[in-house]
Amino acid sequence: MHAISFIQDLAVIMLVAGVVTIVFHRLKQPVVLGYIVAGFIIGPHTPPFGLIHDEDTIKTLAELGVIFLMFCLGLEFSLRKLFKVGATAFIAAFLEIVLMIWIGFEIGRWFGWSTMDSLFLGAILAISSTTIIVKALNDLKMKNERFAQLIFGVLIVEDILGIGIIALLSGIAVSGSVSSGEVFSTVGKLSLFMIVALVIGILLVPRLLAYVAKFDSNEMLLITVLGLCFGFCLLVVKLEYSMVLGAFLIGAIMAESRQLLKIERLIEPVRDLFSAIFFVAIGLMIDPQVLIDYAWPIVVITLAVVLGKMLSCGMGAFIAGNDGRTSLRVGMGLSQIGEFSFIIAALGMTLQVTSDFLYPVAVAVSAITTLLTPYLIRAADPLSQKLGKVMPQRLSRVLSLYGEWLRSIQPQGEGAMLAAMIRRILLQVGVNLALVIAIFFSGGYFAARIGSWLSEWVTDVSQQKALIWGAALLLSLPFLIAAYRKLKALSMLLAEMGVKPDVAGRHTQRVRRVIAEVIPLLSLLVIFLLLSALSASILPTNELLLIIAVVAAVVVAVLWRWFIRVHSKMQIALLETLENNRDHSH
Repeated sequence: MHAISFIQDLAVIMLVAGVVTIVFHRLKQPVVLGYIVAGFIIGPHTPPFGLIHDEDTIKTLAELGVIFLMFCLGLEFSLRKLFKVGATAFIAAFLEIVLMIWIGFEIGRWFGWSTMDSLFLGAILAISSTTIIVKALNDLKMKNERFAQLIFGVLIVEDILGIGIIALLSGIAVSGSVSSGEVFSTVGKLSLFMIVALVIGILLVPRLLAYVAKFDSNEMLLITVLGLCFGFCLLVVKLEYSMVLGAFLIGAIMAESRQLLKIERLIEPVRDLFSAIFFVAIGLMIDPQVLIDYAWPIVVITLAVVLGKMLSCGMGAFIAGNDGRTSLRVGMGLSQIGEFSFIIAALGMTLQVTSDFLYPVAVAVSAITTLLTPYLIRAADPLSQKLGKVMPQRLSRVLSLYGEWLRSIQPQGEGAMLAAMIRRILLQVGVNLALVIAIFFSGGYFAARIGSWLSEWVTDVSQQKALIWGAALLLSLPFLIAAYRKLKALSMLLAEMGVKPDVAGRHTQRVRRVIAEVIPLLSLLVIFLLLSALSASILPTNELLLIIAVVAAVVVAVLWRWFIRVHSKMQIALLETLENNRDHSH
């Protein structure tokens, strides 16, 4: 009987959703809203009778909807896009998230809600809806304008910060408190995991997909993609992060493969099916009584979203050096909340730390702000002209001077090239060190299991630790050598720039050489101290450490060139994947 009632529920959902979305399409409203309204119509809170019998199965399917939504967001995400969006996206997204979390929290406290409700409300308001904004800009035929490109940049950064917020909220909900040390450790571990997953993923996954694509079978490619998606989500859950993070990351990794367009085409119908169920399931949870009881908070929160995002994103875009008109268009384009907010609201309910009213309130605010989005984007130009007319002359002069000053301090010509070179070296050092830290973390994480496996041959615990730590160091050598060489190149560059012949005279070359040698060695010392602190649980005794250091030094001396070759091959493979995809996507 269970199967029949499930099919009946699915039939009701799809039929009602189909009819309502046709109506919404005719009214030129977002389809997402149609799904939510369809869920509301067939939901248990809407008389005269309940049309849905098996809500638990529907909720499970809705979770699949979340996975596919985040997976497709990952597919649209690209590492190159992230580097291209520049300062505007980072400043605007950071300002917006900090300000909106604070505003949401204060509104919650003002209404007398609990600390957890207020905190989750802040997070719900922090992130704009990618799907709704992209849809609105498409409909208005503004997708290729400069402000739209800036908005997409902000959305990319928001998605990454949103993943961080979800990880932090999960931690806070479990421990029930917020300590700055915990926040830093959560963010640090999350960043480390993301870097390592992206680097290893981009080395392996696009190659596997290219191999499967050779068979020219859509079915095989789709099954492989889904297998990788669910498998990676499972791995991420085992590491105690949310499935949302796994789906987003594996999407971002696949975005670097040559088969991206084909994967998007294959996954689209699957995503549409499950995301429809996800949005309908949101509608099922709406209780009209809650909306009536909380009408006043809904109005206040809606105003806070529209005005808060206009101000924070607009200000962020302006601080980064965009003119007033563009900044206002960015702010007004981002003035709504959507799918991320539902995921955060659902997280609060799953962890049982938020009140029942928060979810319907979030949905109502999202629905109202979604309806307003196209009108706000259209109104941005006339509003900026009006503001330009009423703004005092002196203030507009100061603002335009700020823009000119920003443009004047940006490095030009050779300076810009040097800055880009230094940035690239630091990025490469960062990625190599992230991989090294991940290797030592993994050693510590699996130490007990490896120790029990080693106990057949080595009974002494300190010797087991020495073997694990030594193996981690050996595995890390290619990355440590690469980091050392990059740091040496950087210090030579800095010595060249910093030590001028007119100051150092005939000692110029000698001083430069000393600087070029000292900086990398000091950096390596700091790295080893950091590694010792991070791997304290598997750190062997001093005598054994000394032996490991001697063995490592011998290995480095003998295999130096081989390590460099191995690392170069990996680096070339990584860059090739990124470059191939760039050629393909143009």
